[in-house]
Amino acid sequence: MQFPQLSLLFSPSDEVVDITLLVLPEVSLLSLAGTLEPLRAANRASGRNLFRWKLVSPDGEPVTTSSGVPLGVQDGLDPSKVDGALIVLAAFNVDRYLDSDLLGRLRRIAKKGVPIGAVEAGSWVLAWAGLLDGRSATTHWEDLDRFAAAFPEIAVKPDRFVIDGNRFTTGGASPALDMALYLIRKRHGYSLALEVASIFIYEEVRTAADPQRMLSLGTMTWQEPRLSEAIKIMEANIEEPLSIREIAKRVGLKERMLELLFKKVVGVSPRTCYLNMRLKTGRRLVLDTRQSITEIAAQTGFSSASSFARQFKTIFGVSPVSARKRTSPL
Repeated sequence: MQFPQLSLLFSPSDEVVDITLLVLPEVSLLSLAGTLEPLRAANRASGRNLFRWKLVSPDGEPVTTSSGVPLGVQDGLDPSKVDGALIVLAAFNVDRYLDSDLLGRLRRIAKKGVPIGAVEAGSWVLAWAGLLDGRSATTHWEDLDRFAAAFPEIAVKPDRFVIDGNRFTTGGASPALDMALYLIRKRHGYSLALEVASIFIYEEVRTAADPQRMLSLGTMTWQEPRLSEAIKIMEANIEEPLSIREIAKRVGLKERMLELLFKKVVGVSPRTCYLNMRLKTGRRLVLDTRQSITEIAAQTGFSSASSFARQFKTIFGVSPVSARKRTSPL
């Protein structure tokens, strides 16, 4: 197995890192905070300016975040002013905010040898610019399949964050925090990284290769590892669902015991949990892709489009077609 190479950005150094944060409209405030706040905290905890940053948008105008909060920026993206590192942050409807000019500016920055990263849907931006070709990368877990299908030249991984040479990508807000802590640790040591993590009362620090999860397992992983493993098995078998008996067998439990564990810890039966996972996957495909309802039904393990639509309406209150119409741009 060939492992991704590490960028010099993630190497021990006392040099100050200048980071340009490119934010696109509908960016997640949590992703921005997960990326930026650890760097601020590292400066505060160390008593030195280890990191400097500047917030920019494509045109220098403020952007509206996914929560509707306006976000001011300091400048527009100017390739001549980006030297240290660039991180692209995006979340929803990213394709609406891209044009050939912006992609061209990103390519010019890449030609300078600048380390370039992406958070959440920022990976799509780098991929459209051709800056991830031949590399390993990740994006938010909801988009992994679509991302891999759209960019077969990229080695897509379900990891929380991926570093390959001078490109680095993360799956979202929490993985962005993990990657920021990793950056601090690599450049300035474990002690400072742990101090920064403690500032945010953040103890469940993940490694880069930890997979993103549809459900946040939290302390369940060590409190009841068999239940955690059962959920992981469900996640891995959305298109061709397994029987609850088979899942119980794989984790070393009787079916009845697995039923009791789910109701005690999760609050629902394993069948309900599994069905909800498949329907949430289907809802994402309905809202974010143009695939037919029949195709989506097949990808989420339903025997027919009508069966999928019936269950979808029961859970979400509207039909798949109505849900898609509500989110379609005018």
